[in-house]
Amino acid sequence: MNQFKLQGINHLALVCRDMARTVDFYTNILGLKLIKTIALPDGGQHFFFDVGNGDALAFFWFPNAPASVPGIASVDPERLKMGDIVTAHGSMNHVAFNVPLEQLQDYHEKFRELGIFTTPILHHADVPSGYVEQPDETTFISSFYFFDPDGILLEFAAKTRELGDPNRDLQHQPATASP
Repeated sequence: MNQFKLQGINHLALVCRDMARTVDFYTNILGLKLIKTIALPDGGQHFFFDVGNGDALAFFWFPNAPASVPGIASVDPERLKMGDIVTAHGSMNHVAFNVPLEQLQDYHEKFRELGIFTTPILHHADVPSGYVEQPDETTFISSFYFFDPDGILLEFAAKTRELGDPNRDLQHQPATASP
């Protein structure tokens, strides 16, 4: 029984260290439109960017926020280079943006030209390693990862097929933590 009529994600709210730098990156590098700015009573800020389909990515800036802790609440850049994206329970691991499959390679090259670190293009697949070198019938998403100026892990992800086939996509039982 579905008692709630969810209509997608309204927004994800992240925390940045420098709102001006965040606005610059998300508007001038990613091309997102700034759609709402809020001044908070404590002197902080809350800004929203349009990511398409009526959805938003929002950032808080808190004047007295503690420093980030890569490797615990966010992905450690050095570990990402080795394929390790583990973060702590309750953390947000990354934000993935849908992009057109036919543009993925061009977008990857643009980031490289801008000097922004990216992973290679990865072809996520239904194989034990999780990836294949070239897209094939097991591939469901091709993507690459990169960081924003505050070390938030972002992904440009392109679907290679629709998901949800119970015989193909829903083959694993949820894990339970040990007591």
